[in-house]
Amino acid sequence: MKKLLAKAFSATLLTLISGCASTPLQPTPWIGKPTVILISLDGFRTEYLSRGLTPHLLELARNGVSAEGMRPSFPSITFPNHYTLVTGLRPDHHGIVGNTMYDPDHPGIKFTMQSKDSYWWNEAEPIWVTAKQHGLNVGTLFWPGSEAIIHNMRPDEWLPFRSQMSDSERVHTLLSWYDAQPAKRPDFSTLYFNIVDTQGHHFGPDSVEVKAALEDVDDGIGQLIEGLKKRHIPADIIVVADHGMASVGENHIIPMDQIAPASSYHWITGGAYAGVNAVPGKTAVLEKALLQSHSHMTCWRKAEIPERFHYGKNPRVPAYICLADVGWMIQATTPDKSQNPYKGAHGYDPAAPQMSAVFVANGPDFKAGKVLPPFDNVDVYSLMTHLLDIPAQPNDGTLKTFLPVLNTP
Repeated sequence: MKKLLAKAFSATLLTLISGCASTPLQPTPWIGKPTVILISLDGFRTEYLSRGLTPHLLELARNGVSAEGMRPSFPSITFPNHYTLVTGLRPDHHGIVGNTMYDPDHPGIKFTMQSKDSYWWNEAEPIWVTAKQHGLNVGTLFWPGSEAIIHNMRPDEWLPFRSQMSDSERVHTLLSWYDAQPAKRPDFSTLYFNIVDTQGHHFGPDSVEVKAALEDVDDGIGQLIEGLKKRHIPADIIVVADHGMASVGENHIIPMDQIAPASSYHWITGGAYAGVNAVPGKTAVLEKALLQSHSHMTCWRKAEIPERFHYGKNPRVPAYICLADVGWMIQATTPDKSQNPYKGAHGYDPAAPQMSAVFVANGPDFKAGKVLPPFDNVDVYSLMTHLLDIPAQPNDGTLKTFLPVLNTP
């Protein structure tokens, strides 16, 4: 802990000394392959790129690679998809099957987005672990999972998530890691922005608040590009989102306790999709209620979830999954009128256009002005292991998606 605090203090001090858009105090030439920087714009759906609010991101796309869309994995929510992006595995295979879940091997312990116990994460090996095992330096700024010790390893540089840290401060913290001596600079790093997702939930994807959030993250990307240029650091930058965002209609709420008796199930998670387990002795009652036709919602036994979702085999998946139509949400109970319901949500069918996630890549290893057809987000992992020249762990993706847009063979 003392070492971590010392690192955080040093990074903050360097940022204050060097200023917001400064060059490093002791610039030294970059040696070797370009650094790879993976940037997550949480909740940035593909369509946002066409709004004309993100000139730096558009410039990266024009001079590099973009995609007509990137399909998230199911469920199209934050933690499962962030772990998919860095492992190349579907949630069913890497084990982070929800933002909230339980593990039969650890009864009574609930996984939340603050959970750091290694056993939650050890079903897969994220790219920063593989990179370290092959002698590379890695830094992760707020990537889900990076606060945990996974396979007995941590990134070289990392910080506990702090939502209050501005996008600008995040960029300059990351740049400070590149101001280290050459032997300690990151070969691979991640950067995470959450403001687009946060504002999308609270105000909806077409709100002025989302407009401002798009402009804010684009400013952050511009600062990163400028900082790398001043440091003469060649970088392959990959910008992704974990999922998109859909508008939620007023009063478009499906209360689970009005569908099935509350005494028949244990509530696990809810939102665009819901997961429940049957109370012992109540399976027949619950199935009679759930496994019939519903307005704006479809429910399945986990073993009967449509194959295209690639979901339902992991023991952590609840016994019953219900999926809402886009624009609807499933909640445990009827919300109180005093509550301020979300105006935006994700977690829907990954094939829905509103769930499509942004993808932009730019750097020495990418061709210019290329547009990829829609692809699944499991492929991004293979791209990164290729750029870093490290062996990929077994995964569900393919590098073939990117071969037409790479300068490297």
